[in-house]
Amino acid sequence: MNIKESDLLGIGKKYQLLTRSGDKVVMVVHDDGRRECYHYDHYDAEDSLSMITLDDEEARLVAEIIGGMTYKPKALETIEMALDELVIEWYRVEADYKAVGRTIGELNVRQASGATIIAVVEKHSGVKRINPGPEVVITSDCTLIVAGERRQQKYFKTILMNGCE
Repeated sequence: MNIKESDLLGIGKKYQLLTRSGDKVVMVVHDDGRRECYHYDHYDAEDSLSMITLDDEEARLVAEIIGGMTYKPKALETIEMALDELVIEWYRVEADYKAVGRTIGELNVRQASGATIIAVVEKHSGVKRINPGPEVVITSDCTLIVAGERRQQKYFKTILMNGCE
């Protein structure tokens, strides 16, 4: 799934999602808590087929349902067993993190934490680096996608915020 995020000054944030099946969905999160969801035609990405407005409470309830907090499909249980303790986390790198300006190799991420950075997404340029090498520099506002067990994720977060251990 491809997601684009943009700020709407004085309004909130806009998220545009293009699903694997080709659907385009736009969600606007207003500063007052309202959410607007738009669904677009497969064949005409500019033609909105439907729109729904949710208040904050309704949006959170829908998120619980979609996120599987109330019901988990049976097929997902076997996938979770296969992955066992593996967790994939997304980290938005803040400007004050000590890892900013340093390379993945300098931080010695894999050896120090056991976690692996599997992708880096640059917010401003939209550049995506899958399986980044040790020479890749961590920049402010990029998103790091990291695989590892929970304890490894905890160590990784410490390295990200404080630099090398």
